[in-house]
Amino acid sequence: MKEKKIQFKWLIPPVEQNLNLPHYETSAASGMDVEAAVVDTVSLFPGEIVLLPTGFAVALPTGYELQVRPRSGLAVKRGITLVNSPGTIDADYRGEVRIALINHGKKVFDINRGDRIAQLVLSPVVRACLDVVEELDITERGSGGFGHTGV
Repeated sequence: MKEKKIQFKWLIPPVEQNLNLPHYETSAASGMDVEAAVVDTVSLFPGEIVLLPTGFAVALPTGYELQVRPRSGLAVKRGITLVNSPGTIDADYRGEVRIALINHGKKVFDINRGDRIAQLVLSPVVRACLDVVEELDITERGSGGFGHTGV
């Protein structure tokens, strides 16, 4: 499997670095689990949004983004997902990576220090160069939008 080196910096003092680096849980996983760097338990109420710290920053190479994605188990079992999914960490961003969670479930969800709250996927970026034209190519689908082929 291809690897790309990413610069990583803890933003929390060494004495508080009791969290794991973002890490792949299995050898073929595409997303690295990231842990909450909260000091005290955060209770996420149904319908509530919270922005959680991770305690680190990264420096990505130009031409890459770090996508922040929900953890499927939290989403399916608890209704906990990302507000903006996927989120994007751009190559020129040097601030703390933070995770914006929302509770779509029916129960309060408690987040403790070290809980795995999201996953990070490194992806190459291709930038678009817009070419203004008078007409677009004709396709079989045409302008058929949402649900045009049925449910």
